[in-house]
Amino acid sequence: MKKTYNVNGLTYLPRQDGTANGNIGQHLIQLSSDGTTWTTVASGTYLDDSSPKSTPWTTAQARYVRIVAQTEAGGRGPWTSAAEINVLSTATYTKPPTNLGIWGATLDFPIVPAAAAILPNGKVLMWSSWKPLDFGGGGGSGTTDTCIYDPATGTVSRKIVTETQHDMFCPGLSLDASGRPFVTGGNDAAKLSIYDPNGNNWVAGPNMQIQRGYQSSATLSDGRIFTIGGSWSGGEGNKNGEVWSPASNSWSLLPGCPVAPMLTADTRGVYRADNHGWLFGWKSGSVFQAGPSKAMNWYTTTGSGAQKAAGLRGTDPDAMNGNAIMYDAVNGKILTVGGAPNYQDNPATSNARIVTIGAPGTTASVAAIGNMANARAFHNSVVMPDGKVLVVGGESYPVPFSDATSTLIPEIFNPATSSFTSVNPIAVPRVYHSWALLLPDATVISGGGGLCGACQTNHPNAQIYSPAYLFKADGTKASRPVINSVSASNVAVGAKITISMNRAVTSFSLVRYGSGTHSVNTDQRRIPLIPTASGLSYTVTVPSDSGVALPGAWMLFALDSANVPSVAKTIFIRPS
Repeated sequence: MKKTYNVNGLTYLPRQDGTANGNIGQHLIQLSSDGTTWTTVASGTYLDDSSPKSTPWTTAQARYVRIVAQTEAGGRGPWTSAAEINVLSTATYTKPPTNLGIWGATLDFPIVPAAAAILPNGKVLMWSSWKPLDFGGGGGSGTTDTCIYDPATGTVSRKIVTETQHDMFCPGLSLDASGRPFVTGGNDAAKLSIYDPNGNNWVAGPNMQIQRGYQSSATLSDGRIFTIGGSWSGGEGNKNGEVWSPASNSWSLLPGCPVAPMLTADTRGVYRADNHGWLFGWKSGSVFQAGPSKAMNWYTTTGSGAQKAAGLRGTDPDAMNGNAIMYDAVNGKILTVGGAPNYQDNPATSNARIVTIGAPGTTASVAAIGNMANARAFHNSVVMPDGKVLVVGGESYPVPFSDATSTLIPEIFNPATSSFTSVNPIAVPRVYHSWALLLPDATVISGGGGLCGACQTNHPNAQIYSPAYLFKADGTKASRPVINSVSASNVAVGAKITISMNRAVTSFSLVRYGSGTHSVNTDQRRIPLIPTASGLSYTVTVPSDSGVALPGAWMLFALDSANVPSVAKTIFIRPS
C-alpha cells in the first residue's frame, strides 16, 4: 500500500457475472510491515454466494494486506475470483495493552450465528435460521442452517439440517446431562431437536405440550429439563411450565408452575413479557428464576409443580435482555447486570446486583453493588475459571437489528472487590442475536448479531478474547500449568478426583459447558474447588448436591498462584 496504515477490515465482493466459480471459501487474511513476515488477523469460511463480504478486525498497523484463498467455496475447482477487494483503515491507532486482555483474529462464518453451544469435544456449534443471513419470510420451514468451528484446526464446516424438520431460530436452549445441545421451539414452535456430538447428527425429540419461542429452559438436578415462557411464537400467553424426562423421553405439563408471576410489565404485553427467563436448576429438582422480571420466583418440578415468590431483586426494575451468571455455585452467588424495563425502545440500565440463594423456597438475598461503567441490554456475560465475569457487547438503547448505541468496551466483574474494570474494545458490535461462551482453553469466544437479510448489521463472525491472566506483566504469554491426568472423567456428585500436575498450583475450578442465544445462558456456572496436595498430585471433591453440581459436561481448570489457568480437562458429572 506504499506506506503503513492503521487497518481494521477488508471487504470482498465476489464476481457479479452470474457465475460462482472462484468464490472464496476458507481463507486467511494477513498483515505485514515488510512483505515477508505475516500475521493472521482473520480466518474462516465465507458463504458461497455473490453477496458482499466484510471482515472487520482489531486495528493493527500494516503496509501489506493479503487474503489467502484456501478453498473454492463450492468445491467447483482450483479457482479464485474477486470483483473487488477493499482495505479499511482508521485515522488513529493505540496498541492494546495485554493487562486488559487481547481480542484475537476475527473468525468468519458462512452464517450469522444467532445461537451457539460449546460441545464436550471443544468445538463450537452454531446456527442461524432457515437462511444463513436472514430469519424472515420462511419461518417454520423445518430447516436450520448450522456450522461448526473447530478451534484445534481453525476450520469451519457448514451443514443445512432438515432431518428434524425444525427451524431452530429463537429457541429455548440447554445442554443436557450428556452435554448435548437440547433445542426447543422457536420458528417451529413445538419442536425438540437434540444434537449428538459423538455421531455429529441431529435427532428429533418429542414435541412440547405448549408451542413456544423466546422461552428459556434449564437442566435440573436429576437430568430432566424444565422450560417456561415463550410467547414470541406459537400463540401468546399462558406459556406455563413443562418438563422433559429423559427416562420416558416425553414432556409433562406442570400446572403448578404458572408463568404469570415472572412476567415483566413490558409495554408490548405478554408477547415480550414472558421472554428469556433467567433460570437456574437448583437443589431437589427446583428452579430459581432470577429475572428478567423484578420479581424473583422458585419453581418446584415434582408432581404437578409449584411456585413460590423469592422476593424482589432489590430496587432493580424489570431487566429484559440483561444477564444473570452463577459465578459461585457452592455459595449460591449470582451476578445480575444490565437489561431494560421493556424489550426495546427504552434506555438500558448499568445496574449490578449480587443475588444469593439457599434452600429452595426461601427468600433470596439481594445486594446492590457498584454499577457497570456502561448501560447495556442485548449483552452477554461469561464466568471465567478464576471467578471473574466478562461482560461483553450490548447497547444503551436496545433496538433489534440496530448497532446505533452499541457498547464496544467490555467490562470484567471482580467478585473479590464487587467492582468492574473496563478492558480492551471488541472490533464488532455484539448486540441482538449475539452470544459469548467460555472455551476449554480459558479464552472467551464472542460472536453473532443481526440475522436481518440485506441489513447493515449482520455479523457473521466472532472473536476470541484472551484474558489478562494469560499474559505476563511484560506482555508476553504466561506459562500455563498443565493437567497431566485425572483419575476419572465421569464421576457422580460427591466423588473425589485426583489430578496429576506438571507443576505446583493453588486452586481448581469446575465451569459447566455453556450455550447461548438472546443473551441467555442457563448452563454456565462455576464451582470453586479447594484441593489437598501431595507433591504434584492434588485431590478435589465434587459437591455432593446435584443441584449445585448439575449433571452434564464440565471444564476442570487448575490455577497457579498468579491465577494463570490450565487448559481444561472435560469431566462429566452425574447425579448420585
